[in-house]
Amino acid sequence: MLHHLSSPSLKQYNLVVAKTFGRGNKNQFLPGDRRIKLRTERPTSSIQASGLRLLRPRNVKGDDSKDNASGESILLDVQTLERDLDIAIAEENYAKAAQIRDSLKLLRQDSTTSVLAANAQFYESFRIGDLAAMQALWANRKEVCCVHPGARGIYGYEDVMTSWDYVWANYEFPLEIELKDVNVRVIGDVGYVSCVELVKTKGSSWGGQFATNVFERIDGKWFICIHHASVLEL
Repeated sequence: MLHHLSSPSLKQYNLVVAKTFGRGNKNQFLPGDRRIKLRTERPTSSIQASGLRLLRPRNVKGDDSKDNASGESILLDVQTLERDLDIAIAEENYAKAAQIRDSLKLLRQDSTTSVLAANAQFYESFRIGDLAAMQALWANRKEVCCVHPGARGIYGYEDVMTSWDYVWANYEFPLEIELKDVNVRVIGDVGYVSCVELVKTKGSSWGGQFATNVFERIDGKWFICIHHASVLEL
């Protein structure tokens, strides 16, 4: 049975206690039917290129066999160049840093690479629990939608951001995240990535979700506008 909570901070969202669902969660809350958790502290770490490599995307597929062979290698090239850029700046080798920036610019002009990079940034913000980074990755529109495992869709930028804040409530960061069976498709200013996301929280076993992330290019930058994750039995 579900029990309504009387806490003012929860009541304003009409939250009710719910059972565990997906991603290793323990105590859940729902605004209406939406299953989320309350987090009282927020990490402030920013996305680092080295963190993106920990996601280890595998089996990246594009629109044809050529893309299948190049998608993952391009993404790894971007991550390697980002790391090399950090090193060059730290060593004050600004000539080398300028060359690396030019190489990164050329790679990022490729739409498939850009969508894969945006997808990697999404999972990195998820891995470290960085709400500010997550906020910057989503399109600030009322039409955006997020479906957490076992929950109904949440619509609108503000409600989606609130849902991530609650979902992360009792997590101890960083998480362990791996991506498998990554597929990417880009048509004009819209791109999507489908993948199996494997998530492990401290003291728990791996949980699997099949996820679809839809991105839209707005003013030259890719923003996520839909995230839909469904629980997989491992």
